[in-house]
Amino acid sequence: MGLMDTLKLKPGVVYGQDVLKVFQYAKEHQFALPAVNVTSSSTVVAVLEAAKETRSPVILQVSNGGAAFFAGKSIGNSNQEASIAGAIAAAHYIRSVAPVYGLPVIIHSDHCAKKLLPWLDGMIDADEAFFKEHGTPLFSSHMIDLSEEDLEYNIETTKKYLKRSQPLNLWLEMEVGLTGGEEDGVNNEDVDNNSLYTQPEDILAIYEALSPISPFFSIAAGFGNVHGVYQPGNVKLHPELLGKHQAYVAKKLGDGQEKPVFFVFHGGSGSSKEEFQQAISYGVVKVNLDTDLQWAYLVGHRDYILNNIDYLRTQVGNPEGPGKPNKKKYDPRVWVREGEKTMKARVIEAFQDFKTAGQL
Repeated sequence: MGLMDTLKLKPGVVYGQDVLKVFQYAKEHQFALPAVNVTSSSTVVAVLEAAKETRSPVILQVSNGGAAFFAGKSIGNSNQEASIAGAIAAAHYIRSVAPVYGLPVIIHSDHCAKKLLPWLDGMIDADEAFFKEHGTPLFSSHMIDLSEEDLEYNIETTKKYLKRSQPLNLWLEMEVGLTGGEEDGVNNEDVDNNSLYTQPEDILAIYEALSPISPFFSIAAGFGNVHGVYQPGNVKLHPELLGKHQAYVAKKLGDGQEKPVFFVFHGGSGSSKEEFQQAISYGVVKVNLDTDLQWAYLVGHRDYILNNIDYLRTQVGNPEGPGKPNKKKYDPRVWVREGEKTMKARVIEAFQDFKTAGQL
C-alpha cells in the first residue's frame, strides 16, 4: 500500500490533518515533496503531469511576484492587490484540476517577508471566507519569512499568524537563518556567510513557542542554502547541521521523538542528489525548486523556436512554399506545450532524486 491508501486520501488538494499525515509519512519513509513555484496554468499542468506519471504527491506554490504574474502584469500591486488576486486565482485553478490527476496536492504560498505581510493577510482573509463556506481553507499552507528580522520579532510574529491559522487548520512554514542569493526581489547576495547557518538553540526556541499552538508548522533552517544557481564550489551546504538540530531538540524534549522537527530545504536549485538525500534523512519533508525549473521551461520554447524559425517569420510562407500557412507552427498550444514537456522532465528528475516517485 502507498501513501494514498495508507492515509485514506482522496485525489485533489489536501488540508489540515491530512497535510500533517503526508509530512509524517514522508519523514518516516525518508522522502521529500518537491515544492514547485508556478506562474501560470501551463506550469501547473507541467508539474501535475510529472506527479501523475511518477505517482507522487506534490506541492504547488506561488511566490509574491509569481502570484502577481498569475493575475496579470498590468494590474497594480502597490497594496499587494495583484499578488493577492493572483494567488487566489491560482489556488482556485489548482483546486479545480488537481482531482482529475488522481493525486494529493498541497497548495502553498512562498516567502513572505515583513514588507509583504499584507499579501499574507489577504490570502488568509480568503482562507477564512472559504472555510466559512466549505469547511476547509482555500490554501493548504502559507510561509512567513521573517528571517531578516531579529529572532524575537520573528518568533512572536510567527506565533500571531499561527494562532490565526490554527482554527482554519492551515499549515504555516517559517524561516530562521537567511537563505543567500536573490529571489523574487529579496536580495541576500552580500550577507555574512555565518548568517546562512541556523543555531540549534534557535530551532528549539521556535519549536517550544509554536508547538503549544498547533502541530501544523515547519521550519526552513539555514544550512548554507542559496537561491539561484552558482558555479560549483561557491555554495557550501552543511545538511548534517539539520541532524544536529534534530538531536538537540529531541534531547531537550525528552519525549522519545527522534526527529521532532519538520524541516524545509530552500535554495535547492543546483544542489547535488547526495545533498538532497542527506538533508531528507535528517527530517526535510519539502524541497523548494524554482530556478532550475524556470530554465527547464524556457528550454522547450527556445529549442522549438530555433528549430522552426523558418516557419515562424511570417504567417504565410515557409521552406515548403511561399503560399504555405504556418498556423500549425505558431499556435500557442504547440509551442507552449514544448515548454511544459521540458519542465515536466525536470520535475520528474526531482521526484526521483527526492525519492518521492512511486510513493502513491
